[in-house]
Amino acid sequence: MLDTLYIENIAVIEKTTIDFTGGFNVLTGETGAGKSIVIDSINAILGNRTSKELIRTGAKKASVCAQFSNIPKEVREQLEKMGCINEDDGDSLVISREISSSGKNVCRVNCVPVPVSALKELGARLVDIHGQHESYELFSGERHRAYIDDYANTSLLLGEYREIFHSLKDLKHRLDKVESDDNERERRIDILKYRIKEIERADIFEGELEDLKEERLALRNSGKITSAVATAYSLLDGDEDMGALSSIHSAAHSLEEIAPLFKQAGELSQRLDSAYYEIDDCMRTLSSLLSDRDDGEQRLDEVEQRLAVIERIMKKYGPEYSDVLKSLESDKEELEALESYEENMEVMLDEYNELAQQALELAGEISQMRRVAAEEFVEAVQTQLSELDMPNVHLVVNIERTKLTENGIDKIELLISANPGEEPKPVSKIASGGELSRIMLSIKNVLSDLYGASTMIFDEVDAGISGSAAQRVGLKLKSVSSGRQVICVTHQAQIAALADSHYLIKKDVKGDKTFTSVFRLNFEQRKYELARIIGGINITDITLKHAEEMLNLKTEN
Repeated sequence: MLDTLYIENIAVIEKTTIDFTGGFNVLTGETGAGKSIVIDSINAILGNRTSKELIRTGAKKASVCAQFSNIPKEVREQLEKMGCINEDDGDSLVISREISSSGKNVCRVNCVPVPVSALKELGARLVDIHGQHESYELFSGERHRAYIDDYANTSLLLGEYREIFHSLKDLKHRLDKVESDDNERERRIDILKYRIKEIERADIFEGELEDLKEERLALRNSGKITSAVATAYSLLDGDEDMGALSSIHSAAHSLEEIAPLFKQAGELSQRLDSAYYEIDDCMRTLSSLLSDRDDGEQRLDEVEQRLAVIERIMKKYGPEYSDVLKSLESDKEELEALESYEENMEVMLDEYNELAQQALELAGEISQMRRVAAEEFVEAVQTQLSELDMPNVHLVVNIERTKLTENGIDKIELLISANPGEEPKPVSKIASGGELSRIMLSIKNVLSDLYGASTMIFDEVDAGISGSAAQRVGLKLKSVSSGRQVICVTHQAQIAALADSHYLIKKDVKGDKTFTSVFRLNFEQRKYELARIIGGINITDITLKHAEEMLNLKTEN
């Protein structure tokens, strides 16, 4: 149940708190006072789309916060999965949403930050909103199917069917692709063979490109490198003068002679010996480098040619080495499939026929569930319509068999006959606005008895009705509220008079700004509000007496 709704800087509402009660709650007020803003705020809490245009002029952000109590078991389970359960009171829930002028949303569930999608998932189990334009969904055949599926509870079976249907659809696409023109298949085989041969002939190994680029850089600077290597070798070897190597050797020998007389001299001699052998090894390497420089130009040509091959392959199948390998593997798999065309076709056809049979069996089972449920649904809705002063309206669920679709093998359409003797016709061609509202209310009540949320909100469900019809709608809403919380935005005094709690939404202009406030009315205040709804601007003793009588009748009932 929705206990409290706090709204800040939403449109003309600067700040307001609404404490709802159980049972039947109504909100009234003059046109433009801000009733729709309250509904928009609740929609925001439920994860529905919002806009920064909702933010009050001059404010940087807007926020809405709602507190729920006695939350359903499935909501508690979802909160536990999300890690948002209230440890102190597992039956309560606080949801908040902040909208900034930059368009950014900050959502929290029991103070834990969550994505907007989490609000939507929770909201579907907490509140069911019937908007003032929702009756027009009766014009949609897709919605008609959804009503029957909800009533028949086909969701699990339909989910299983859809998995098979999508697999069947994917397999059909693959079959169509494989069954394309033979010439095209042969052309594709030739292309794949060429690609595979080109990659395998290149015989690239990982890291080869980088190694060759490094070698090319050295070969292109061969002269500079050779000169530096030769200079280093000459300095170490020496020409006519004693070189570094022989000088180190002589120094080690000199120190070795005095080692018996001076301990440190022996240690230094050993260190110089080690240096001698290390430098001797360096000289051998330098000599080898000098001899390798003789074929530098030939090697540079070889490196350039190899790099051209590798870069072409990488550009065509890369850009990374791993991409080349993936391309090769993919081409080989496709080639194998195309070359094994007849064998693969037979396997896929067997699989397709098996899936098609499974889909038909499940679709038939779902169709039977729908047909049985449709009869019960019609009877339940007819009962509701009779209670809403529409006893002569006859509802028919027309079910026609179709080919396999995502939703099975049924085309479902609600038809009505508004008067005795008339043939049932599509809702869109028969029903008036007031009739649509009452038909939609009947359907909502039937479905809510099965799986409905603990709070139901009706936004101007009384559109297009008056008199006894409005009275009947009010009594129906009152009846529904005996099992759950009902919140209703209304313009009808007959409906407002039946409420357990009555809230007035009032707009005031102070200076150059508009302010909307919401407050709960006591008996006297309700009397004046009902008189305003009945008589308009001029409230007379007669309208006041009428309003008081309506409230007293409600109390007596």
